[in-house]
Amino acid sequence: MARPARPPRLRTLAGATALAVALAAPTAWAATPSSASGTQASGATSAPAVAAKPYMGYSTWSLESTNFPGYGGEQWLTESHVLQQADVLASKLKSHGYDYVNVDAGWNVDNGKNVSDGYARPTADLKKFPHGMKYVGDYLHRKGLKFGLYLAVGLYQDYYNDGRTPIHNAPGCTTKDIVYPDLRKTSGWDNVSYQLNFASPCTTKYIQSIADELAGWGVDFLKIDGVGPGSFQGDEAHNNVPDIQAWHTALQNTGRPIQFILSWALSHNKADVWKANSNGWRVDTDVECYCDSLVTWNNSVKQRWNDVVQWIPDAGPGHWNNLDSLDVGVGAMDGINDVERQSYMTLWAIESAPLYMGDDLTKLDSYGLKLLTNDEVIAVDQAGHPARPVSQNTPQQVWYARNPDGSYTVALFNLGSGYADVTANWSDLGISGKAAVRDLWSHKNLGSVGGSFTDNLPPHGSRLLRLTPSSTGSHPGVPLAVHGTASTATSVSLAWDAVNSGTTTTGYDVYANGAKAATVTGTSATVSGLSAATGYAFTVVAHDASGRTSAPSKAVPVTTPAAGGPVSYEAEAAGNTLSGNASVADCSECSGGKKVGNLGYSGSVAVNNVTVPRDGTYLMKLDYTDGSSGRTVVVTAGGTSFQLPLPGTNDNIWGHPQSITVPVQLKAGTNTISFGNPSDYVSDVDRITL
Repeated sequence: MARPARPPRLRTLAGATALAVALAAPTAWAATPSSASGTQASGATSAPAVAAKPYMGYSTWSLESTNFPGYGGEQWLTESHVLQQADVLASKLKSHGYDYVNVDAGWNVDNGKNVSDGYARPTADLKKFPHGMKYVGDYLHRKGLKFGLYLAVGLYQDYYNDGRTPIHNAPGCTTKDIVYPDLRKTSGWDNVSYQLNFASPCTTKYIQSIADELAGWGVDFLKIDGVGPGSFQGDEAHNNVPDIQAWHTALQNTGRPIQFILSWALSHNKADVWKANSNGWRVDTDVECYCDSLVTWNNSVKQRWNDVVQWIPDAGPGHWNNLDSLDVGVGAMDGINDVERQSYMTLWAIESAPLYMGDDLTKLDSYGLKLLTNDEVIAVDQAGHPARPVSQNTPQQVWYARNPDGSYTVALFNLGSGYADVTANWSDLGISGKAAVRDLWSHKNLGSVGGSFTDNLPPHGSRLLRLTPSSTGSHPGVPLAVHGTASTATSVSLAWDAVNSGTTTTGYDVYANGAKAATVTGTSATVSGLSAATGYAFTVVAHDASGRTSAPSKAVPVTTPAAGGPVSYEAEAAGNTLSGNASVADCSECSGGKKVGNLGYSGSVAVNNVTVPRDGTYLMKLDYTDGSSGRTVVVTAGGTSFQLPLPGTNDNIWGHPQSITVPVQLKAGTNTISFGNPSDYVSDVDRITL
C-alpha cells in the first residue's frame, strides 16, 4: 500500500517556523536495479563544457534545515554568513577542488513570502542580502569561486498578483498567460508554486527572462527544486518535464555556462529526459534529518546505498547522480560517528557524486578536514567511474569500479549493526593472480595479495582500496556482472557490463556448459535451443578485432523451467499465506487486478506451491509496486533468506508495476517463497514468475 517514504520537507522556507520542527517518519529503504551495465569510458568523445566532472563545493541548506543551536531558518541565511563560508572555502579547500558556493532556499524569501521585481522575477530579500545577489557573485568570483542559486519549479504563488504582473521583454504577456486558468499547484510541496502552461509562448519568454537575470548576476549554477515526476509526486499537475526542457534551452541561450541541477528524488522513469536537459539530479530525499544535528545514519544517510543503484548507468560526463550534501566536517554537529563519516564520504566518492559540504566551514574539526582534503579519495570521485555492488544480498557489501587503466577502485562496507568480515573476491572482479592493494584513506600500500582481501569492519564501517593486478595482458578485460535477466523452457537471457579495460573489445562470446552458444556485439544475449528442466553454467568471453580473448567471466548457474514454463504465481492467490497486517488490495494495472500490500514488520506473504522440476538455481521475476524511493524485501526461498532492495519511482504512484529478476535456489517439487522484512516496510507484491 502507499506509505510516504518520508514526509515532504519545507525546502522553500515558505514558512520559517516549520523549519524548527524535526520531521520524523519511517525511513524508506532504497532502490536497486534489475541489472545494469555501468557507465563506461567514452573513449575519444570530447568532454562537455559544463559538468565534465562532478562539482565540488558548499551548500547552505544543511545549516538552514537543522535545529542545532545557533543555526536554522531564514535567520541563518544571510549575506555575511554566506561570504564567511566562502572565505573558508577559498582559504582551506579550494586547492583541493572545492569551488562552488551554492545559496539554497530562502535567499528570495522575506518573512515567509517570496519576493520579486516588477516582472515576477525573483529578487533578493535585502534584509538578508543587503547588496543584492550580483554583489555576492562578484565577491565569489574575485576569490576564484563559483556562484550557485536555488529556485523552486513553476511560478511562485506569491508572484502571480492576480495575473496582472507583466513579463519582462514580452509585450502583452502577464502572469495570467503563463499558468493554467485553474491555477493548478505543482512542485513537491503543493503550497509554493503554480504549474506553468507552456502552450503559451509567454511562458518560454518568462523562463528566459529569469535565466537572463541570473546570468547577469554571474550565476554559475542553478538548482531547480520540487521537480516532478519525482519529489514524491507523479500526476499531470506535477509533470515538470516542460519546465526542465525550457530551462535547459533558456540557460544555453544566455551564453553563460551555468550548471543545471534538478531536485529532489527524481523519477528514474524520466532518466532520459533528465540526462538530455540537465547536469545532474538528486536520486533521493534530503540527506538532512531536520533534527538537532545535520544528519543521522538512519535518517537518511544509509538509504543511499540502495537508492543510487538503479541510477548508476545514467551517470557520466555532463550529468551526475547527486546524493545530496556531504555533512562529515564537524563531528559535533554532523550527528554520526567518525566511522560513519568515513563511510558516508566513501560512498559519495566511489559514486562520482558531487561533493558539496553542508557543515559550518568555520568549525571544521581535524578529522573532518582530513576526510574532505584526502586527494586520493577526491581523485576517485573526479575520475567519473561510478562503482556498483557485487551483491546486496547481505549488509556486508563490496562495491567496485574497473578503471580504464585496468586498476580497480574497491570499497568494503559493513552496513550491519555489529562487527563483521567483508571480503572482496578477485573472482568477482575478473582478477587472476595477484593484485597490489593500496588503502586510499590511510595512503598505505598493503602489498601484493592473491585471491581475496578481507577486513573485519565495525558497524557502518568501510575501507577504500585501489587494486592493481600484476598483469592485465594484451587482451580485453574480463566481462563483469554477468547475470540472468529472463528464462523460458528453451532459452536464457543474460546481460553484463561493457568491458572498459585492456585492448578494445569488439564483441562477446557466450558459452553454455562450455560450448559456444552465441556471439554478440552488445552487452546482452539470449541463448536459445536449450533443454527444459536442465541446469546450465553460462560464461561470457570478450574478444577484440584481432581475435584476442579475455578469460571467461565468473560462471552464472541457471536452471531452465519445465516444458511450458515459466509459470506465474499471483501474490493474492487464495492458496498463499498472508501474515500480520498483509492484505489484498485493488491494482488496476497489476496482473489479475490485485496485489498484496501492508508488507513489512509483521506483514508478510508466502507464495505457496511453487513447483519446479529439479533442484537448481531459477530466475525469479518479481512484479511489485513502489512509489517511494525504494524498499528492501527479505526473500526466503529453499530455506535461504536474502535481502533484495527494490527500486522505487519517487512519484508516490503505487499502482504501476515494476519488475526485477533475481536467482533463487529451489528444490525439486513444491516450494514456498516468502516476502517480508521484520525491521522495515516492504514494496507491494503483484506476482512472481519462474
